[in-house]
Amino acid sequence: MTHAIMIHKTGGPEVLTWESYDPAMPGPGEVQIIHEAVGLNFIDVYHRTGLYPLPGLPAIPGLEGAGVVDKVGEGVHEFTAGDRVAYAGVPPGAYAEVRCIPAHRLVKLPEAISTHDAAGMMLQGMTARYLLKGCAHVGAKSTILVHAAAGGVGSLVCQWARHLGATIIGTVGSEEKARTAKDNGCTHPILYREADLVEAVREITKGKGVDVVYDSVGKSTFMQSLDCLRPMGIMVSFGQSSGSIGPIDPAILGQKGSLFLTRPSLMNYTARREDLLAHAHDLFGVITSGVVKIQIKQEYALKDVQTAHRDLEARKTTGSSILLP
Repeated sequence: MTHAIMIHKTGGPEVLTWESYDPAMPGPGEVQIIHEAVGLNFIDVYHRTGLYPLPGLPAIPGLEGAGVVDKVGEGVHEFTAGDRVAYAGVPPGAYAEVRCIPAHRLVKLPEAISTHDAAGMMLQGMTARYLLKGCAHVGAKSTILVHAAAGGVGSLVCQWARHLGATIIGTVGSEEKARTAKDNGCTHPILYREADLVEAVREITKGKGVDVVYDSVGKSTFMQSLDCLRPMGIMVSFGQSSGSIGPIDPAILGQKGSLFLTRPSLMNYTARREDLLAHAHDLFGVITSGVVKIQIKQEYALKDVQTAHRDLEARKTTGSSILLP
């Protein structure tokens, strides 16, 4: 018998409980994985609180992990026992020592990437990929605004965008996080508690505004983000750590310069097998070439996930965090 983190009801970190668990045998098209590391992401908080409902309760949360294939189910030919693999996305169930998952959601890891690093990069790294290459095509002439620039996704977006030649403005909450963001390629870190964001962006861009805003914060930044955009700029709202944005009148987009608004998800961008493999291929490429460095800044025992969630919500974390079974 192995163990997993279970949720029997939604709520605070205290609803995450360490329990004995039988992962069962893999069914047709499934693979059983022994996890060596599990990713910690803000979407896990949304699932825990019920903001993004899980398919049913009780449930095992978690959307990212890496480890070794132990068993394969009927009809699985792409993977064999002993393969090093990683994944990010639905179905949930990563907060476990062992789990079964559909084989089509897995990717094999290159030898140069450890399962330890993979668990802290798959969800955030493939998110960075679709943000920069899917929602918009960022390049040398692009100027972008990245909220939470020292966070998990923000750190990867800054490094990758720097490689693409973009000018990067990033919001951070402290001088320490400003240094982290700058080290990752953020050209202009802004301390959002001390500066007028819109005014600062207008000064940096000489009144033009940015081409794209990447906003994972939500309620507290949404309207300011729109005001930072140039005419026909792109607002990418991909998270809501400060709360739900709520209804908006689409006419606002016209009033503020014929703006584009998208609310993307990794699940949509990687729903097809070929798209998942393309995202993973590009991510592995920038990692193995050294363009993007994975920064595992926090490690927690899986059974201590309550503490991990509290730190994440309190904005005590930088870079990526992983849970160790």
